[in-house]
Amino acid sequence: MKKILFLHGFYASGQCVPALALREAFGECAEVLTPDLPMHPKEALAFIRELIDHEKPDILVGNSCGSFYAQMVAPALGIPALLGNPHFQMTEFLKPRIGAHQYKSPRKDGRQDFIINEQLISEFAEMEAHQFDDCNNYNKECVWGLFGEKDTLAHFEPLFLEHYTHSFHFPGGHTPTAEEVNTWYVPLIKKLIDL
Repeated sequence: MKKILFLHGFYASGQCVPALALREAFGECAEVLTPDLPMHPKEALAFIRELIDHEKPDILVGNSCGSFYAQMVAPALGIPALLGNPHFQMTEFLKPRIGAHQYKSPRKDGRQDFIINEQLISEFAEMEAHQFDDCNNYNKECVWGLFGEKDTLAHFEPLFLEHYTHSFHFPGGHTPTAEEVNTWYVPLIKKLIDL
């Protein structure tokens, strides 16, 4: 059975709408892993790499910040990836949002509150500086981008196309609805992993 690892966005969790929609869409034909990611980027990347070592997924699927992580890991490990609305400049996203926040979907540990501070922003800045280090001609073809035409948060298709070849659009916003996941994400995932 094929295995899909979904990496959620910054404010989300493994119980967000796209994660649940993917689990439902693939049902019996593929296992969809939707873990809660650590908030700090170094911890998140270490967690993702450990999970990949253990679970051996066939594909990474991300949304927003999850796509930022997927883009760094997929080329380094040779795994195909579908990047939904990748946010390649998390520092710019976080700077105007310093302070206390809540996750938009429930987390398994029950913690819903978190703080955005300068330390977190500098951690992302460090990672952003090297995010495309593992891109090469081999993986240009196996990392695909999917961009919402009504996305008001992330506008990184030109940057994506500097490194990768396959770019697609869907008529939605930054976080896809369950219907958009079924209509746009699922067929591209199936194509990428020959399901």
